[in-house]
Amino acid sequence: MRGVYLLAGAALALTSVWVAAQDAPESLLPKMFQDPAPATQAPPRPAPVKSSAPKAAASERAESTAVVQPLPGETGAPAAEGNGKTLKRVPTLEELAKMTPDDFQDLLGSNVVFDTPPQARRSMARAGLLDESEGGLPADSLAGEDAQMVETVLSGDKGALVSRWGHILLRRALVSRLQPPEGMTPQDFLALRVGLLLRMGETDAARAVLQDMDIADYTPAIGSTALEVYEKTADFTGLCPVMATQGSLQDSPEWNAAKTVCQAFRGNSASALSTLDRDMSRGTMPKIDLLLAQRYAGAAGKSRRAVTIEWDNVQALTPWRYGMAIGVGLEPPARLLDKAGPEYSYVTALAPMVGLERRAAAADQAGAAGVLSNSAMVDLYSQIYADPGVTGDWQDRAENLRDAYALPDAQARLAAMQSLWNGTGSDSVRYARQVLTAAAAARMPADEELAGESAPLITSMLSAGYDANAVRWASVVPAGSESWGLLMLAAPGRNAPADTSALDTFIAADESAGKRKAAFLVAGLAGLERLGADETGRYSNDMSLDLGRSSRWTSAIDSAARRGDSASVILLAGFGMQGTSWSRMTPRYLFHIVSALRQVGFEGEARMIAAEAVARG
Repeated sequence: MRGVYLLAGAALALTSVWVAAQDAPESLLPKMFQDPAPATQAPPRPAPVKSSAPKAAASERAESTAVVQPLPGETGAPAAEGNGKTLKRVPTLEELAKMTPDDFQDLLGSNVVFDTPPQARRSMARAGLLDESEGGLPADSLAGEDAQMVETVLSGDKGALVSRWGHILLRRALVSRLQPPEGMTPQDFLALRVGLLLRMGETDAARAVLQDMDIADYTPAIGSTALEVYEKTADFTGLCPVMATQGSLQDSPEWNAAKTVCQAFRGNSASALSTLDRDMSRGTMPKIDLLLAQRYAGAAGKSRRAVTIEWDNVQALTPWRYGMAIGVGLEPPARLLDKAGPEYSYVTALAPMVGLERRAAAADQAGAAGVLSNSAMVDLYSQIYADPGVTGDWQDRAENLRDAYALPDAQARLAAMQSLWNGTGSDSVRYARQVLTAAAAARMPADEELAGESAPLITSMLSAGYDANAVRWASVVPAGSESWGLLMLAAPGRNAPADTSALDTFIAADESAGKRKAAFLVAGLAGLERLGADETGRYSNDMSLDLGRSSRWTSAIDSAARRGDSASVILLAGFGMQGTSWSRMTPRYLFHIVSALRQVGFEGEARMIAAEAVARG
């Protein structure tokens, strides 16, 4: 019966609007405070004016007029402002029972409108995070470029780069405040950039760039990208402002389920759960997806429904499933995580709701890829060290990291670092641990007694950009060693060409597959112009490197470098560095990338990429 009374009350509230409209409201103020009686005919509603005329606007605001809702069926009456509709009849109790909050808003004309004043709106012309003064690229870097070329490069890049430093540089370009190229809308340009950031595993950066555009300016392309962003950040409530104002941008099952979840977080959990039940009976989404949505939506209200999540019949993870799972504190089975791609590790490493041990394991991939910095990894291990609830191997590793920084003896600090590097079972994980110890390695003294272990130390330093610290070892490392080759590439401001006899020694001693390290060293030195043109040609012929052979990609990046187009060079460099390991990179591509970056003013990044190629090749 209580429900019937509530529905009858809602119907009475709707009809009372008409009753109130029949007579002017009676003022309860004393007569001395009442306004003079209004004229027989109310003046027409003044047209809104732009904010550029503040005096006129203030004058119009001072002249208030009575706001009376027109009677239903009244001819010539102005429509309600909320949605341009007038109420034709009172809904029945059955119709009211079936209405959602959105239906009520539509009926009463109370839909959310965009009321942000023009001066407070964000400019779409330069959406992004980094201004040029903050280290970003110039705003007009791509303004004069061919829109189709930019779209091809951004959409065709799968996001997995072989180089950590290439990843960092591409991220820097994508988050810069950039104007769209001529012929491309700001929304399409933003969607392409955010999409690539997501494929790179940069979920936090993608969300920040997305939120630099007002929701009022969203298009269906932005709506689809927004759903991906909030799925991969496990922040489905972040979509709720979009759903409240732009809920019709998409009509996919995931979008509608997310809209229902937002309905629960607006205080209508019972109705939301009922909607999800109907979706499950209709089969609009797989059962596991809707069960997770029910679990997520149930956290918002007092329904206290028990939702059991069973993974037995689930064959693969999706961003929706993983985001929903970690959002409600669940961990998918190991068999699904093992089959999932590295992008799920990047999400885990950045997710604050995941346990420290899982985040640390994921950091071994995120650190090597460039998603996590040395500082971020040290912060993570510091939390592990300070948490008494974390025991076992991860606590031991955190203690070893502390020893690598704090022990007074250099040999003991080196041993602590080696305990983190060795026994990882993967070159990628070993490199991630070298990123972790970069600052500790930079504190090591350049001692001849440690020269035999200098290569991993220098690799560790350069992984975080400590090139000045690495150069201190130049006087103690043997000529022609791997340490020598790394320093020949990484040393800043070096103008003298490399010693070819030492280079020959390096090539002869190289034991990598196909002498890949030696090939990368030659390509890097040539790209940095630290090897003469004659020597470059000779080594290219002797080692079959084909550094002079051209292709459409090499022609495009070389042309952009000659024009001084740094943004195009970075995008094309990222496009050319796609792959899961350095075995996918060719010396010819490395030569053109390093050379082009040097020509457009990114010599530091060019040096780090070349040195990384030799260290990980």
